[in-house]
Amino acid sequence: MFRRPSATTKGEAGVLIRWSLAVLLGLLAGLWTAQRPGDPALFPPQDAQAAIVVHLLDNGFHTDLVAPRAALAGGDDALARAVLALQPGDWVRIGWGDAVFYVEQGPISRRLPDGGRALFKPGGNPSVVMLDPDPVDPALLSDEIRTTLSLSSDGFTALRARVASSLQRDAEGRAVIAARRPDDDAVFYASQETFWVGHLCNHWTAEVLNAGGLPMPMVRSLTSGAVMRAARTAEQRAAELDLRGADD
Repeated sequence: MFRRPSATTKGEAGVLIRWSLAVLLGLLAGLWTAQRPGDPALFPPQDAQAAIVVHLLDNGFHTDLVAPRAALAGGDDALARAVLALQPGDWVRIGWGDAVFYVEQGPISRRLPDGGRALFKPGGNPSVVMLDPDPVDPALLSDEIRTTLSLSSDGFTALRARVASSLQRDAEGRAVIAARRPDDDAVFYASQETFWVGHLCNHWTAEVLNAGGLPMPMVRSLTSGAVMRAARTAEQRAAELDLRGADD
């Protein structure tokens, strides 16, 4: 025989639902605020004279790293050979994104349907690593769109290795060119990683910086601003450590 739930049972169910929601919200808040710790052995550099300077650029929704070409070209791997093959420029902009949306240009209004595909296609999408030679020193750019980071030699090596690991390679170990743009020196190389809303361009940049020793938020790196703030905070704290060390 069917029995109506008692007032006590309803009250217990309500408490359970509220408790479950509170736990879920707490977990989500924890994920949102969590940071992947940095590596003090890599960042900040102990020897300022041997530090390698890189820059982080923000165009409002996407982040690029800019690294010295000579440092990127060191070694004999797919990344080094790809960098050496680029057009002239002492600096190289490094970015990552969807293999179609990231490469194509034009009014954003026309590209919105493709943007939705890039974000929400089940299983994700192929991606590319951009290498773009630049003759202009990024230090000349506005502080509003740039932050400058000093990495230890080992930190830069680890950062570089994370970029190199993203490259898809052919049977001879060379990076695979996926696309070029007319009248543009940027070269887009096929990546082994998948692009989707859970792993966007800014997540990738955060992972690369974290490989170089910086503490970085992972979930919050959905936005370029979160990556920039984390990088600026890390560099500021490194500068404060230097000042305290000088006082001692």
